[in-house]
Amino acid sequence: MILFLISVVVLLARAWGQGFSTVGVVVEASNITFPAGSQAVLPCQSSRMVWTRDTLKDRQRVVHWDLVRSSPEYSVERVLDMSPGVKERLYNGFNKGRITIPKTAFTDGNFSLVINNVGTADRGLYTCNLHHHYCQQHQSIQIQLNTTKSARKEKRIWDGDKMVLVVMVGSSVVLPCVNRRPLWVEGQQEDQQQVAHWDWQSPGVRPDGADRLVDLYASGERRKYGPLFSQNQMSVSDDAFSAGDFSLTISKLQPVHKGLYSCHLHHHYCGLNERRIFRLIVGPPLPPAPPLLTAAPAVSNVPDVPHALPKDYYPNVEGPRVVNVILPEQRGHFYQQMGYILATFFLLAFIVTIVIVLTRRRKKRGSLWLEYNIQRSERVHGREEIALDTSELKACNQQHQNSSYKNNLLKERDMSKDCNKEMDGKFWK
Repeated sequence: MILFLISVVVLLARAWGQGFSTVGVVVEASNITFPAGSQAVLPCQSSRMVWTRDTLKDRQRVVHWDLVRSSPEYSVERVLDMSPGVKERLYNGFNKGRITIPKTAFTDGNFSLVINNVGTADRGLYTCNLHHHYCQQHQSIQIQLNTTKSARKEKRIWDGDKMVLVVMVGSSVVLPCVNRRPLWVEGQQEDQQQVAHWDWQSPGVRPDGADRLVDLYASGERRKYGPLFSQNQMSVSDDAFSAGDFSLTISKLQPVHKGLYSCHLHHHYCGLNERRIFRLIVGPPLPPAPPLLTAAPAVSNVPDVPHALPKDYYPNVEGPRVVNVILPEQRGHFYQQMGYILATFFLLAFIVTIVIVLTRRRKKRGSLWLEYNIQRSERVHGREEIALDTSELKACNQQHQNSSYKNNLLKERDMSKDCNKEMDGKFWK
């Protein structure tokens, strides 16, 4: 129970924190240093953003139905498959004209399988598989098909994991598989869903105040902002979407160009939203090259090495250090951290409450046990005193039996005096 509550609190805190965050996933963050006056290249590449203007993009979407049989022996059979603009392909000649899916599946999202004249051989577990190889998206839906010869036993139930259909032999059945997401039904609008843009954030400027440098669209449209692109001091390759290379080139680098550059890649069709961040540092300019010597150099034992510049003047590029990290640049980071703090506080309060309740219960049980022992001991002591009194009385009665008295009255008086004296002495002790 405690572990369940802990997991619920942590998940709620994480969802609360991420709900306020609108920043894309950062897949790369690095610092790059170039000398002033040189040409800087900020790399931004992604193979998932590659787009080619040909007819192969429709072949990226595929639907296929598979049948898994468990008796008489386990086997997996491909029933049919289909792509946009391609006729369905059946893998068993017996199913021709008997099994089909709608021809408009990739326009209305209905990939249901229709089986006519159902037989006992059609029993098994059917799987509807949707694949988009370009977007790397996959989805599967399972349906169990059973047959019966009685109309009373026909039914459609959900067993908690999959749908189970029981149909009569010789009838027709439709195995449902519907998915109307744009990913599966709007393949022709792929070029309108891909967008890439560069932002520049100068030192001391908040992230929401960053300047937009350029917008790139897969359709070929470009929107340039600021004087740097108009003066051709910044550029992005014309074949960015066909090669997947959105690197930003800055020529004649100056100290005013330093700051935080971010490359944003959006593919709304595939659900892609990535960022690559580069902190550009501008170093001192390179020194002029030394003049060429006309005289022959002196021969020495030191191997001939081409003239080199000081190490500090070479571009210094750091490798990627952050992978899949959300940078704390927005207010969402504050709410996310606050959510974790509150979750930790509630968890500690819950644990302390449980400890206090258990301690009180244990103390209550201990007090009851102690009271029970005291009452028991009092009962035992009371029995011993009674036994002692009776024994003492017997001892007093046994004394002076052989004494000679004139009469019984004198004998009884003396015996009572002796017993009273002994009892008084024991009490005083």
